[in-house]
Amino acid sequence: MKNILYLLSFLFVFSLNAQKNKNGNLYDKHPGIDLVSSFHQAVASGDLEKASEILHENVKWYDGNTNDREIGGKEAVLRNINWFKNYFDYVSFDDSPGAYPDALEYKKDGNWVQSWFNVYGVHKTTGVELDHPVLRLYSLNDDSTKIAGIIEYSNKLNFRQIGDARTDMKNGVVYMNHENINTVRKWIYSFLNKDYEKSYSYWAEDAVIRNINLTWGESLTLEDAKKSNEDFLKVFDLVGIDEIGYPDYIEYDWRDSKSVLSWWMYKFVRKSDGKEIELPVHHSIDFNDEGKISGSFSYWNQSLLD
Repeated sequence: MKNILYLLSFLFVFSLNAQKNKNGNLYDKHPGIDLVSSFHQAVASGDLEKASEILHENVKWYDGNTNDREIGGKEAVLRNINWFKNYFDYVSFDDSPGAYPDALEYKKDGNWVQSWFNVYGVHKTTGVELDHPVLRLYSLNDDSTKIAGIIEYSNKLNFRQIGDARTDMKNGVVYMNHENINTVRKWIYSFLNKDYEKSYSYWAEDAVIRNINLTWGESLTLEDAKKSNEDFLKVFDLVGIDEIGYPDYIEYDWRDSKSVLSWWMYKFVRKSDGKEIELPVHHSIDFNDEGKISGSFSYWNQSLLD
């Protein structure tokens, strides 16, 4: 039995070793990497002559997002470079932060460069900023002096935004009177009159509350906001709130969102010294389908309270 176990162990180790088979070499410095870098510089500067010299006459360009659908050959690549030149400012094809290209010399499949880079540009007509990561696999000829093939993986959402921005598009309906506007008024004036239970009843329990003075990305829960308001009113008396202009209620088609935009003048008296303070505030208030306030983003100058 011992001999059988030894034999089985030997076969197991042998099978693991047998799975390894070196198929080439990987480089972080290579003539092919320099070639691709030169190509990216040509693309960014719109140098069609230089790009044409780098591209093989029979180069093929494939979209890796769609099962390697062929986009076109050399003329298609050069048209794309010319498109960037004519329609974008500030174009760059720089290595992505923290990434660098690899050159691979395969025994079976020739020379390749894997390049992770960021495409940047500002569309001249629409002002849309193009800023997204791209992975391209470049196949090279035998002496790494020409690009023979390109397989590209990228997110095309920015390009869709550019297409949308080229035409006027409506995005919902604006109301100057609406029940959700009434809800905002009732929330604010019940708070002014210290009817806090009623004031908070207009809010959904899972509401997300933000303001410009928080660190970007941070938010408060409804319970957080209640405690913050309680602490604030220990230092200041709220003596008045005036509506400025008139609120707008917008039912957006995009993402089916619902928001009331309103402008107010809050009036406080600081308890410590009796100083009167007027604080302009803008509220952007979101509503859920049940008519409850589901979120807010408010803007005011915190320094006015100092």
